[in-house]
Amino acid sequence: MKREDLEAARDRVIPDVAAGGLRVLFCGINPGLMSAATGHHFARPGNRFWPVLHLSGFTPHRLAPAEQDELLTYGLGITNVAARATARADELSAQEFREGGRILTAKVERLRPRWLAVVGITAYRTAFDDKKARVGPQERTIGDTRIWALPNPSGLNAHWTAETMAEEFARLRAAAMAG
Repeated sequence: MKREDLEAARDRVIPDVAAGGLRVLFCGINPGLMSAATGHHFARPGNRFWPVLHLSGFTPHRLAPAEQDELLTYGLGITNVAARATARADELSAQEFREGGRILTAKVERLRPRWLAVVGITAYRTAFDDKKARVGPQERTIGDTRIWALPNPSGLNAHWTAETMAEEFARLRAAAMAG
């Protein structure tokens, strides 16, 4: 995809893949330019979300970003903390994260998923003003919805491999299946 096509996508909003009563609503930080250009979540080729989702057992096969609507058949969905597309998440302001956290809270109150999985610990910390949060289940809830902070699957996150991410996603999957 040409750079000018990606830049033109900055103003596009990617619709959520969501429904009421999901087992897990995954929440990305914000759409990247490739996602905005294609209309598909986690669309950048180096992003490890789709491979990790499969490796952790959430899906029976590796989905392509264009197959994102299939997530609903597994009781899964995707949204974002912030709607604005950027080349890098660090282009978002703390205010955008906090406002995104308020919007996300209202969305979760309406959709009532069993778990909200925020994909990116820094995004979770900023959006929910919880500077000490660690990857894993959180004490905070939104109504009856439990929250799990997951590592960011971006290829820029060198602290986690696809395998160690899959282990953390699998811990969430076990909790989501248990109730």
